[in-house]
Amino acid sequence: MAEIVLHPTITNALQYGNTTLGRDKAYRGIQYFARFYAWFLLSRGDKDAAAPWIAVKGHLGTARKLLRLGKPLEHLQAALKAVLAAGSTPEKVTAIARQLAYFGYLALDAFVWSNSVKFTRFSPDTAAWIQKLSNRFWLVGILCGLLNGVAKTVRINKQLASLKSTSEKGLGSETDVKVKAASLKAAQKATANQLVIDSLDVWIPATGLGLTNLNDGVLGIFGLITSIIAAQKQWQTVTAK
Repeated sequence: MAEIVLHPTITNALQYGNTTLGRDKAYRGIQYFARFYAWFLLSRGDKDAAAPWIAVKGHLGTARKLLRLGKPLEHLQAALKAVLAAGSTPEKVTAIARQLAYFGYLALDAFVWSNSVKFTRFSPDTAAWIQKLSNRFWLVGILCGLLNGVAKTVRINKQLASLKSTSEKGLGSETDVKVKAASLKAAQKATANQLVIDSLDVWIPATGLGLTNLNDGVLGIFGLITSIIAAQKQWQTVTAK
């Protein structure tokens, strides 16, 4: 029993759960699975079986909004850091716009949470307007993220090609080339993962705004996939310490 309790995987799982981001990604994965499964059960006409999953989806959505109450300031800081950071104009502009859009999205999301727990009371029309505006900021943030990812990918590919050419010509030390190549490939992989996340997540606010008409089953699967990818990234961060 002691071997199981003290197993490194259990230790890593506890460390993962002790991070706010780790808990959020776990909650998000369950939330979107519940969204998919509730849709699946309802499509079969099983309303009684779907009811608990609908409740789980709603409660986790509210809980995650509470966890994100401080996030707007993080994105505002990230926007200011992006202004000061070096980089190409397309990458800087899209990075700044992404962070500012997420600041707006999460700031408004706090009002959505406040209204959902009845701490503040908005009229139905006002609550719907806040939710819609929040989704607009979310959509803009994801679109800016996609543009940023494309710009990064183009830049990294050019740098890798230049590095390959340098290596083939025998310029620079072999060690330096390998280190730079490894760094660029790691950045390339991280950018590709984020592009996958954004390309799937973009449909969630787009559907919320009525721009697309995907059902909860599809959106649930998309959300579950992106939650798993993000959770894996956080797991690697935690276990690397």
